[in-house]
Amino acid sequence: MLWGDEMSKVIYIVLTKTKTVLSKAIQMYTQDDFNHVSISFDSELKEMYSFGRKNENNPWIGGFVHENPSSTLLRESHCVILTCKVTEHQYALLKNKIGYYKENQDEYKYNFIGLFGVACRVKIKRERAFFCSQFVATLFKEAGLPLYETCPYFMKPNDFIHLPYLTFIYKGTVENFIGVTQEKQKKKRSLATIHAFALSALYMGRNKVS
Repeated sequence: MLWGDEMSKVIYIVLTKTKTVLSKAIQMYTQDDFNHVSISFDSELKEMYSFGRKNENNPWIGGFVHENPSSTLLRESHCVILTCKVTEHQYALLKNKIGYYKENQDEYKYNFIGLFGVACRVKIKRERAFFCSQFVATLFKEAGLPLYETCPYFMKPNDFIHLPYLTFIYKGTVENFIGVTQEKQKKKRSLATIHAFALSALYMGRNKVS
């Protein structure tokens, strides 16, 4: 973080409880409420990214994914959503990192072996491979967001709940969150339209008087 920088940007950390076989296996080990984590740059989760399955019907082909909150896999999932305030510099750095993964996504794989490392508390280094929480934790570390001595190799989805600078904003299904957010956006756009119309009418009225 740069001195003097203001926390003017917001990112979203999305913890989900999916019903895939792999996710259930992870949850059996961790005994945590959530088994997947993603990072998003907007409140409607249109720019949501993580490491997971590339094909909903094939759990064994995984890697970097631009996730769709309306997909069968995610829309009915229970979730917790946290916000994280960041500086302009941190936000740009994170966006650039995501851009890099987008351009090189075919070179990256899901770190299945790393999950065993979490279970055994053994750091298993694999080139160009991440599991979801390792990926998001690595982004945090690269952006200068503290993990409080937790290594990205051992980070679990639920661990993000305990980071003190993240703010809880929602608990429920992904589908309901998207609906509420979209409704708020519509109201904002309607108010902006009404405001613009009122200003235009006021301006035209003054011109007529003059």
